[in-house]
Amino acid sequence: MVIATGFFDGVHLGHRFVLKRLVEAARERGDKSMVITFWPHPRNVLQDDARNLRLLTCLEEKKRMISACGVDYVEVIDFTKEFSRLSAYDYLKDYVIDRYGGKSILLGYDNRVGCDPGTPEDVSKIASGLGLEVLRTDEIDYSKGSAISSTKIRDCVSKGDIGSAEAMLGYRYGLFGVVVSGDQIGRKIGFPTANMQLYEPLKLIPGNGVYLVEVSTLGRICYGMCNIGIRPTVGKGNALTIETNIFDFDENIYGLDINISFIQRIREEKKFTGLPALQAQLSIDRDACMSLIERNSR
Repeated sequence: MVIATGFFDGVHLGHRFVLKRLVEAARERGDKSMVITFWPHPRNVLQDDARNLRLLTCLEEKKRMISACGVDYVEVIDFTKEFSRLSAYDYLKDYVIDRYGGKSILLGYDNRVGCDPGTPEDVSKIASGLGLEVLRTDEIDYSKGSAISSTKIRDCVSKGDIGSAEAMLGYRYGLFGVVVSGDQIGRKIGFPTANMQLYEPLKLIPGNGVYLVEVSTLGRICYGMCNIGIRPTVGKGNALTIETNIFDFDENIYGLDINISFIQRIREEKKFTGLPALQAQLSIDRDACMSLIERNSR
């Protein structure tokens, strides 16, 4: 078994570079490929600020994306405080070799395992000493010349910088949830919305604002504009909502799945003087979305 290990949040282009090498190495050796990953995130278990951490992918998304890269097996280890105290030696021996039958391990340029404070080179020496063939990958850059990381992508998504996030992910960032009832204000002003409740509470939500999105529901794919925020003009309190006006769509989808993928941020969330001003701005937003759709379809 040729094994790679890590959290792989987002399964971004850097991860895909590693996974491609993993699959190739396994084929070259006539062997199978495996990714060992963890859940929950180590920060959720070990750090005081765990409640503030949000993830790019839920566990099922991550497993599906890794498998789609051609990896034969995806194994998930329950990350606990006890597990976190394993040394690199014990993790490689007890899990990679004894439990999962690893013969080769693929280490990324910054891959660290175990609680040891050592460098990736130290991990390589430990793995070699245990009889594992050690394969290495290089750092991968993207267009702006800086290394890709899940942390950087989370920062971009949090700020609403969807374009930079997509460039590092290699795909559009999305949210998946169920349509729940709202207060129907959007319908009253000609912009009915599907209000989303996420299935994964730890999923990172893009920064507040209005976005052009692609919507998948009822087996159909449509465009729409999504507002994320506290609805300062009509909202009651500071509850965050995710509501999408789906273009050319008039179906009852309460209680059904909805998936939205973010294409571009249109503007920040604003407070208006009343419903007429909000309605006028939504018309402007819709026109901006239509222009982008037309431009992208050329």
